[in-house]
Amino acid sequence: MKIINRLSWLLRALLFILIFAFALMNTDAVKLHFFLGKTWEIPMILVLLLFFVFGAALGVLGCLSRLLGQRREIHRLERALRAGGDRTMPPPA
Repeated sequence: MKIINRLSWLLRALLFILIFAFALMNTDAVKLHFFLGKTWEIPMILVLLLFFVFGAALGVLGCLSRLLGQRREIHRLERALRAGGDRTMPPPA
């Protein structure tokens, strides 16, 4: 089990180094054009980071309703189990 843990940390470190090297290669300024003639000039890596964070947050929000529904179902089943079990539920396999 220790070898898998060490291999996992090694892969994480390698991924971090690759992403860090990519960031160092993309420090050139880019100009973002917004509506009404507004512009914003920032390094490219910040643009990539902002879009990554925005995408991750959008993904979490997409999964949030399902996660909350599952948590409500777990709490309902735990209450039923503490109350003596639901006789309509089939026995566990």
